[in-house]
Amino acid sequence: MTNPLFYAKIILFGEYGMIEDSQGLVVPYSFYKGTLKFSDSESEFEKKSNQHLQKYSDFLVNLNLPENFSLDVSRFKEDISKGLFFDSNIPQGYGVGSSGALVAAIFEKYCFTKHDPENISRNDLKNIKAIFGEMESYFHGKSSGMDPLICYMNLPILIENKENLGKVAMPKGEEGKGAIFLIDSGITGETGPMIQIFFEKMKTEGFRKTLKEEFIRYNNACIDSFLKKDMNPFFRNLKKLSHWAYEHFRPMIPESIFNIWKKGLDSNAYYLKLCGSGGGGYILGFTKDYEKAEKMLDGFHKEVIYRF
Repeated sequence: MTNPLFYAKIILFGEYGMIEDSQGLVVPYSFYKGTLKFSDSESEFEKKSNQHLQKYSDFLVNLNLPENFSLDVSRFKEDISKGLFFDSNIPQGYGVGSSGALVAAIFEKYCFTKHDPENISRNDLKNIKAIFGEMESYFHGKSSGMDPLICYMNLPILIENKENLGKVAMPKGEEGKGAIFLIDSGITGETGPMIQIFFEKMKTEGFRKTLKEEFIRYNNACIDSFLKKDMNPFFRNLKKLSHWAYEHFRPMIPESIFNIWKKGLDSNAYYLKLCGSGGGGYILGFTKDYEKAEKMLDGFHKEVIYRF
C-alpha cells in the first residue's frame, strides 16, 4: 500500500504576526511533496533520511501525548530498521514546510487513533495543531504546529487568532494578468535564528507597538480583502505591509533581495514579503501585472503559485 503524499505549505499572510495573535492565511503548495517509503537502494539520500528518522524517533519516545493522539513509536522504530525514509522534494530552509510535511506524514501513519482530515471538528483541529507543535519543536525549538497542520489537512486554513482556526475557500484562481509568485533568494534560511531575532526585537516597546498597531492591521486587512477578492484595498494594504517589513524585518530579508524589494515599492510594479521566517529561501511576490514584474526581476528564479 502506498502512503499518502504530503504537500508543502506557504504562509501567504501572518508570518511572525501569528506569534502575536494576528490572523494568518496558509495554503498547501502541491509543486513540492513528500511521502514515507521503504528504501530499496543504498542511495546516500535514503540512508541520511533513515538516520534522521532514527534520531527523531528517539525524541518522539519521550513525548507525552494525549491518548487520542498518541503515536505507535515502537512500530515507527521497527519500520525505520527496515529502511523507512522520507522521500521528499521539498527544499529545506526555504520556508515551505519541509519538517511540517514529515511531521504530518508520521502522525497520519503512526497515530493509534485514525483521524479523518476531511471531517475534523474545530476542536480536534486545535488539539492536533497543539500536538503538531510538540512534534515539530524537535526541528525549530518552538513551533506553533501550523506548518504540519496545513500539510496534514491539505486545505487552506484561516487562523483567526491563537484559539480559532478553520478551513477556508481560496478565491478561485483564473488566468488574469495578476499573480502571486515565489522568488528564490539563492540561499537557505534557518528558522531558529530568525525567530530568535524576532523575540529580541519584541523586547523593545517601540517594536511591539508598531507590530500591534501597524503590521497586524495591514496583515489582517490583506487577508480580508484577498478572500473577498477585493483587489484595490488588497494592494493598498499590501504596499503598507511590504513597506513595514522593509523597515522592521531588515535582518530577515536576504541581502540579495534588498534592492528588488525597494524597487517594487518605488515602482508599484510588484510588492514583496517574507515567506515563512525569512533569512533565505523563498520570498513572496504579488503583482497586478506578472509580465511586467517578471521583466523587472530578470535574473531571479521565480515560480507562479496563483493567478488572478
